[in-house]
Amino acid sequence: MVRVAAVQAAPDFLNLSGTLDRLESWTERAAQEGARVIAFPETWIPGYPAWLDSSPEAALWGHAGAKDLFLRLMENGVKVPGPAVDRIAKLAKAHRATLVVGVHEPSGRTLYNSVLTFGADGTLLNRHRKLVPTYSERLVWGQGDGRGLKVVATDAGRVGGLVCWEHWMPPARQVLHDAGEEIHVALWPGLQEMHQVASRHYAFEGRCFVIAAASILRVKDIPGELPLAAKYQTAPEDLLIKGGSAIIAPNGRYLAGPVFDQETVVVADCDLSEITKESMTLDVSGHYSRPDLFELKLRSSS
Repeated sequence: MVRVAAVQAAPDFLNLSGTLDRLESWTERAAQEGARVIAFPETWIPGYPAWLDSSPEAALWGHAGAKDLFLRLMENGVKVPGPAVDRIAKLAKAHRATLVVGVHEPSGRTLYNSVLTFGADGTLLNRHRKLVPTYSERLVWGQGDGRGLKVVATDAGRVGGLVCWEHWMPPARQVLHDAGEEIHVALWPGLQEMHQVASRHYAFEGRCFVIAAASILRVKDIPGELPLAAKYQTAPEDLLIKGGSAIIAPNGRYLAGPVFDQETVVVADCDLSEITKESMTLDVSGHYSRPDLFELKLRSSS
């Protein structure tokens, strides 16, 4: 039996130091509830660039505001290795928890949408860069590679993760299924209906537990360099990203959540023996596969 948690909270938007402070506070809260695997949302450090969807000027060629915000993301990103990674590693070790965090990762002059997985001893077990930024996200992030598309062994089970629309990439899903994933972290900005569908489908297909982690973002947090479209110009405390975090069992049912419109920690106990029980009817890497017909190859170094 493994207790897991999805942290649904607002970062200190575009502020690395402040967001790391919040990471410590929310991790401590989840650990106090007994969570052994703690997950944070997509690019939570230092916040998902929601202006890509909410500002009509975001994609204008040569827009000074867009360039300024890209600079802020680069300056407040998490370099690997680097001081922020060291701080997160110490946090995981202090709470003896597997910690999975979505970050903006600068590398050279390119920014990546990355997932960092730390073991309970503080070791950085994996760095996965989102393979294909979705639509307008390509204005901000570069394409990742296959080196981090793997599952890692932790004292809480075998843990893997994908970011947002990677959950609609069948080969990426199958690679993690074939690696014997037991606990999957699905990192999203917010978990609207189709994101819920994708997360539940992943749990059912992979016969694994899914921690679906979503963020909270208020209107007032969007920087003025890219003004919001009229339909988003509501009260400052209104939410642009409303959460929806949940924990899902291997048969697709909700164990906890989804929870919307509030900052919270979503917690559930996962009985890993349920994975084997549900595999009696479906095992996409075993008796429900046809390796004589299909072959999947991952080019991890490309």
